[in-house]
Amino acid sequence: MNRGADGVETRMNDIATLLNRDDTTIAVVGATDDPSKYGSVIYRDLKRKGFDVYAVNPNRDTVDGDPAFSSLAELPDTPTIVNVVVPAVATLNVLRSARELGLNNVWVQPGAESPEVMAYLNENDFNYLANACIMVRSRVKSGL
Repeated sequence: MNRGADGVETRMNDIATLLNRDDTTIAVVGATDDPSKYGSVIYRDLKRKGFDVYAVNPNRDTVDGDPAFSSLAELPDTPTIVNVVVPAVATLNVLRSARELGLNNVWVQPGAESPEVMAYLNENDFNYLANACIMVRSRVKSGL
């Protein structure tokens, strides 16, 4: 694990560069229509920037008019990045599911991490970025 001067924790330094690829897709686990929640703000921000995003939330049928999937296993395609925007107590279950599906590129939003989450990420060789907001690191995709 590496920790930069900004407090961002990474296993590998290349996960943020995945945002520069034209074919990057992002599963937002915790996506919602509730405007007071980061799952709503992040989902819409990534969508507005031109990313192909999947809403993952077992309690919703749709998010921002798009279909919502109840789990990572139900996604129609393999996402490049799993962005976790759920409370830390739920993050371990998301990571276990991601690991079972072979989804190793994980972005853990601030608030979704805990000491147990960080240990699990390191023990299971995830390529991850934690304690950094994907909205800050992502830019509008070229060609828009």
